[in-house]
Amino acid sequence: MKKRTTIYDIAKELNITVSTVSRALNNISSISEETRNAVWEMAKKLNYRPNKIATSLSSGKTNIIGIVIPSAKIHFFSSVIYSLEQALKKAGYSILLYQSNETLESEINGIQTLLEAQVDGIIISLSLETDNIDHIRKVEAEGKPLIVFDRIHNELNVPSVAINDTLAGYIATKHLIDSGYKKIAYVSTKHKIKIFVDRYKGYINALHEANIALDENLIILDELSIQGGIKATEKLFKLKEKPDAIIGGDDFTALGIVKGLSTIGIVPPKVGVIGFANQTFSEYITPSLSTIDQQAVKMGQECASLFLRLINKKSSIDSPEKIVLEPILIARDSTKQPASK
Repeated sequence: MKKRTTIYDIAKELNITVSTVSRALNNISSISEETRNAVWEMAKKLNYRPNKIATSLSSGKTNIIGIVIPSAKIHFFSSVIYSLEQALKKAGYSILLYQSNETLESEINGIQTLLEAQVDGIIISLSLETDNIDHIRKVEAEGKPLIVFDRIHNELNVPSVAINDTLAGYIATKHLIDSGYKKIAYVSTKHKIKIFVDRYKGYINALHEANIALDENLIILDELSIQGGIKATEKLFKLKEKPDAIIGGDDFTALGIVKGLSTIGIVPPKVGVIGFANQTFSEYITPSLSTIDQQAVKMGQECASLFLRLINKKSSIDSPEKIVLEPILIARDSTKQPASK
């Protein structure tokens, strides 16, 4: 294996001291421009790459931010990460990404791995299983900037970026009501994650406002997935009083609902269907899926800006900023027509 080039090799080639090379590479003003240029040219010639671990030990910074998300397969999270990374890159930071795959155990391991990697801070969206947050408090205990986005936790009084999920649930339900639907089912997760609890509150609020009685038979809290949507639809359409619209806890669940309806010969908007997150596929399935956009790109940008304010001491960890974005209704074919009377 080829030996890694060090500043000692550069110093030897130029017949100068190691300290001179170090100062030149760090653009210290006491080094002449001629020497600095010579050092950089030789570094390039020898394919020199700085040892970030050694640099971080001396400076106390790695310029790497740890990111923990439930899954990169979910377009919402990949969009957040893309915009977040672009914004941080402009400020000289790189990201180290870890997927929890919706399990608490993996999330705990991810936090530990990132702390051991000496990241300068952690930005996280919680897994569906995350109820105990002791592992996240370790980040606080080490004094590192910690930001929670999208899936936040009531017991974590830390900087956060999320949408108004109660409003999101309300908007989705009111859209269906305004389109003429009255028997609106709600299919979501059994996990008590704040965003899903809040969306359910919004659903209840919209029904109450419209004087529509809540039917507990139309509430299924089980699994967020395509298969979960299919199973929930099968269960709902075995009821005597069948729904004329269904809200899916996310777009994957809503897709499962559409597929479940197709097996019994029903095509939305005969039964209205709406989801959350505005996944890429939502626009292109038939019929196209109505959804609530969660402003993924803006959420990533806000996370980056918030982190930079924290790291530059322009925002207080003791009085954490909590940024709340507005949800946006994307009405498509799956709820386009009023329900038939």
